[in-house]
Amino acid sequence: MTQHQDVPTTCPERLHGRLGVPQVVFMVVAMAAPLTVVAGLIPIMIAVGNGTGVPLDFILVALILALFTVGFSAMTPEVKDAGAFYSYVQKGLGKVAGLGAASLAITTYLVLLVAVSAYLGAATRNALVSLVEISVPWWALAGLCLLAIGLLGYRSIEMSARVLGALLVAEILAVAILDLAIVLQGGRNGLSAAPFSWEAFSQGAVGTGVMFAIFGFIGFEATAVFRSEAKDPDVTIPRATYIAVLLIGGLYAFTAWAVINGAGVDQVVGMAGASPEGLTTDLANAYLSSFAHDTIQVLLATSFFACVLTAHNVVARYLFALGNQGALPTRFGAVHPDHRSPHVASLTTSVVVSGLLAVMALFRLDPVLEIYAWLGGGGTLGLIMLLTLTSVAVVAHFRRTPGRVSLWKGAIAPTIAFLSLGFILVLVVRNFELLIGTAWLAYVLLAVMVAALLTGPAWAAWLKARRPATYAAIE
Repeated sequence: MTQHQDVPTTCPERLHGRLGVPQVVFMVVAMAAPLTVVAGLIPIMIAVGNGTGVPLDFILVALILALFTVGFSAMTPEVKDAGAFYSYVQKGLGKVAGLGAASLAITTYLVLLVAVSAYLGAATRNALVSLVEISVPWWALAGLCLLAIGLLGYRSIEMSARVLGALLVAEILAVAILDLAIVLQGGRNGLSAAPFSWEAFSQGAVGTGVMFAIFGFIGFEATAVFRSEAKDPDVTIPRATYIAVLLIGGLYAFTAWAVINGAGVDQVVGMAGASPEGLTTDLANAYLSSFAHDTIQVLLATSFFACVLTAHNVVARYLFALGNQGALPTRFGAVHPDHRSPHVASLTTSVVVSGLLAVMALFRLDPVLEIYAWLGGGGTLGLIMLLTLTSVAVVAHFRRTPGRVSLWKGAIAPTIAFLSLGFILVLVVRNFELLIGTAWLAYVLLAVMVAALLTGPAWAAWLKARRPATYAAIE
């Protein structure tokens, strides 16, 4: 019997691009989907979280993620692969942990991609009904949007960045206009700083509020996924990550404060509880016009489109990086000769997501109350697990290589981030049934994420036994 030989025959292909800081920021902030957070998440946080203390939830999470970014950015020049989380974990904690993080990251982003694609179909359907009174099944609209996203993902990243830039500017402008209208008109009962007080923050379910707040930052860490397509990535990626965290946190905190004042500090909790999905659009109608109400509905659909496009590009680049290293079939690491895009990985992502969404549509699941709510919660758990693991990897890496960066960057900031994220992870696990809404499904999603992480040892063992040269080449 002959032993399997694993001999690399070609040099790995590389992605190329000229993305600057603004383009990378557009990509990741688009995934955070600001308008969807303002219209959908903030009212829920007010209703079931800590009420008028929501602005401080976002500020607290922004500070924690800024601390995470200190170590994340310090390690960026030493991580050359565009694998984001898994590349950092692999560098700091070794191949086994790195492959576990890779499996967890792909699972997390695929779950989020399916969740947001379902809401995209529902939001598009609602916009059509509102504007032209035409009702089309959500799954058909989601399928059309996924086709357009697949075409953009197949082409160069610069095209996706231009589309995302235009959509993101439109939705942030809509949010800013609503904020400005509320502030200039003095809110419902005059402007109040009470939402920024400790009394407001500490009321109600603080853990639930913080748990939902971190969901609003999903995508900020994806800056590292685009390092191969960025100009001067060692500068572009850290700078874009800091800007994304501060922009997202500042926008959400200010808008939450404006929404609370627009509805009235004493009335907003009741209003959010009675109609969370209509709170923001009703404020647009009251402080601006019915045209603003309709415009926000349209921009809500485009916001989800932008979110899905970025998530699609992130998953494709994870598959590409793993294919490039040989951890997955090498065809995933192929680069299109004209578009310089990871076209095979992108097509694979489109097929998998469309297939999963089709299965859920066949089971007649509700796109928002079931698919989005369930899988969005599962994705949140996966993201927090990845953030926590990456913080440990940063500390471990700089302990092995002392003197590379300051004590603050290499130890203190990432340790504080790890402790904070670990505490949030405990909160999420303890309240996971609340986040998902169904006990049995909460256990299933929790098991899926843990299993994805534990895939690392098995994956590493298989590579070491069957493809030893590939395993040895993983750095």
